[in-house]
Amino acid sequence: MSKSYTVAVVGATGAVGTQMIQMLELSTLPIKEVILLASKRSAGQTRTFRGEELTIQELVAESFSGVDLALFSAGGGISKQFAPEAVKHGAVVVDNTSFFRMDPTVPLVVPEVNAHALSAHQGIIANPNCSTIQMMVALEPIRQQVGLKRIIVSTYQAVSGAGARAIEELKIQAQSYLNEEPVDQWQTEILPSGGDKKHYPIAFNALPQIDVFTDNDYTYEEMKMVNETKKIMEDDTIQVVATCVRIPVVQGHSESVYIETDVPADVADIRQWLTNAPGVVLQDDPSQQLYPQAIFSADQTETFVGRIRKDLDVANGLHLWVVSDNLLKGAAANSVQIAEALHEMDLVRVP
Repeated sequence: MSKSYTVAVVGATGAVGTQMIQMLELSTLPIKEVILLASKRSAGQTRTFRGEELTIQELVAESFSGVDLALFSAGGGISKQFAPEAVKHGAVVVDNTSFFRMDPTVPLVVPEVNAHALSAHQGIIANPNCSTIQMMVALEPIRQQVGLKRIIVSTYQAVSGAGARAIEELKIQAQSYLNEEPVDQWQTEILPSGGDKKHYPIAFNALPQIDVFTDNDYTYEEMKMVNETKKIMEDDTIQVVATCVRIPVVQGHSESVYIETDVPADVADIRQWLTNAPGVVLQDDPSQQLYPQAIFSADQTETFVGRIRKDLDVANGLHLWVVSDNLLKGAAANSVQIAEALHEMDLVRVP
């Protein structure tokens, strides 16, 4: 393949957009040109790509003329408006928002799990939710060997998943705590969800709400994990339930995952399957207190798995601890991996 591509990054000034630029710098993707797009407010700013200073351009429909690949991470409203425009101009879109994820015509892809789904794309590919991605990477090697019937997951998610303002709020609140200021005087404007009625402190706290609640009393974040898992694994019979919690960590999501497999599996075998699996780093040695930690996952593209244990009462029940950088594997790195897979499969073209 001697092709080279013009790649657009939409939302180039955001936390994920910035990471996308960095991931593209390290990518094996043959890149001819990178175009950085953002709102009118951000136009004129500059970013560096492989030593070259690039000026950020205002996002308009005509921005996609001559673009082969467009990586979106600027919010669902922007994706709704501009992703179809990009496709009309001949670009293949990898969208990091939730807008297209459950569209039956749009592949929802974790390359280590279901890269084959890319062959059915109609111009747009969706990047899954950050917490779903790392769980899929960890569970697919097990599912391939012994099947998978049930998943119960509790997440411990970093504030960076709620954006730069949430990170700043955590820092301000932590300083308020250290200054012994009363909690009712802390700045609380963002979490647990900017769009909800009440806001609570995150510093030295745990908030069992990410996004707003749905009619069934699960949050949208929890339902994303349920529905996306079934779509990615192409199996509506898998029983999935999630409890998603925000904790005062800046970067790196952690998950306690309980699964029930079709047949019992030995822990030693599971460790070997995970050791051999793409994108997985096994950190599982209780005798040496070796297990994944969010602080050490930051700026890493792999998914880290440890604390693998048989359930004490259910023969085919297993427990795992899964950690990954939510801005990289959970967003930017997975998007770029999708772009690389599209290139390798000669699918960088609109059908």
